[in-house]
Amino acid sequence: MEIDFDPVLGAGPLLGIAAGAVAVLLLLIIRFRVHAFLALVLVSIGTAFATGIPAALVVPTLTAGFGTTLGTVALLVALGAMLGRLVEVSGGAQVLTERLIGAFGEKRAPLALGVTSLVFGFPIFFDAGLVVMLPVVFAVARRLGGGVLRYGLPAAGAFSVMHVFVPPHPGPVAAAGLLEAQVGLVVLLGIAVAVPTWYVTCYLFGLWAGRRWELPVPEVLSGGPPEDHPSGAAPRAGTVVGLLLLPLVLIFLETGLNTASTAGWVDGEATWVAMLRALGATPVALLVTVLVAMYVLGVRRGVAGETLEKLVDGALGPVCAIILITGAGGMFGFVLRTSGIGDALADTLADLGIPVILAAFLIASALRIAQGSATVALTTAAGLVQPIVLGGDFSAVQVAAVVLALAAGSVVASHVNDSGFWLVGRFLEMDVRTTLKTWTVMETTIGVTGFGLACVIYVLG
Repeated sequence: MEIDFDPVLGAGPLLGIAAGAVAVLLLLIIRFRVHAFLALVLVSIGTAFATGIPAALVVPTLTAGFGTTLGTVALLVALGAMLGRLVEVSGGAQVLTERLIGAFGEKRAPLALGVTSLVFGFPIFFDAGLVVMLPVVFAVARRLGGGVLRYGLPAAGAFSVMHVFVPPHPGPVAAAGLLEAQVGLVVLLGIAVAVPTWYVTCYLFGLWAGRRWELPVPEVLSGGPPEDHPSGAAPRAGTVVGLLLLPLVLIFLETGLNTASTAGWVDGEATWVAMLRALGATPVALLVTVLVAMYVLGVRRGVAGETLEKLVDGALGPVCAIILITGAGGMFGFVLRTSGIGDALADTLADLGIPVILAAFLIASALRIAQGSATVALTTAAGLVQPIVLGGDFSAVQVAAVVLALAAGSVVASHVNDSGFWLVGRFLEMDVRTTLKTWTVMETTIGVTGFGLACVIYVLG
């Protein structure tokens, strides 16, 4: 949803307001211990008035930003939490943990979790993939010790790099379309950038951060003390893997049908195609997986009726605060976006006359820092550099490299106006200061490293 509002302030005042809003938000949360949800709402209201958004549009702007974020996050987190609770309580997470440790060894457990997340992250959105994998991450952390960050950051970072760099995720797909890049080439080069970037900035950094900040394993998905859990034989590791792969297969089905429809191999308007594509939409794919898990991990193991209902219902309570705070973070970013802060900064950078690949990275970075959303930063920046790319003499590889530079810029400096910042921070039970020192730093290194590799591809292309 867009709010019909023309910015009334120039770039300088808008940027000053944005910086002040972030500073006040951090002060409220860190210094005065105001709950993050309340602080985000208060600062969003103040920022809306300060940037000149008319009083009659302030509340619609807040609710539009909040609702848009919840529309993408709430279903994924809620369904993912239900699936996570079933996997955790049934003993499936522990079984899969033992299998991973047996295959890779205790010392390579963070690597195993990260590689698994890279595979799952190819078709699954960041939010959904993270929530589905967290029970396994937490189980490994409890089993081996050493705090949650050395296992959680490599996994979360894997979903982040795949979401940003590799189609079929919406940001790189949209950017590739705007710049008329070859999507297949963007996929190949995106993977070539994402994997080494993840290894250096997420895996190695995660190991270091885990030693630096040894945080306890959260109980948010565990469902309470063990005595409250239904008993029964744990499922086989293959069963758990199959359940975790089910949404991946369904989402791949949608991606394949979209490709086939675009190529003219199937009729995209046919009823059966539309139904199968709907089945592969991420929320529907997760819903189907939860229903299958309720039978496989519940009914088939003798857990049914009221007991099973209470089990999945209990998954929602602990994540409600996470969902609300994430929605409020998206609301704050939407207010900044509506006020024109990001556009003002991007327009200033676009007029500097620097090389297109550097301009793409800087503009996407500016938009990301200003308004929070990586996808919005990536698609908006792509639109700004589109005339330069389409009007220039660039090879297919160079155009793909510009898409990757845009993607790299869109991931830097995840902070308080980014809903993902709150999602990761709250699920791993980090305070704001620790989240800034770990997640924000890791996301920034992902962007810088990815941009460096994109430059290499651009020069060689």
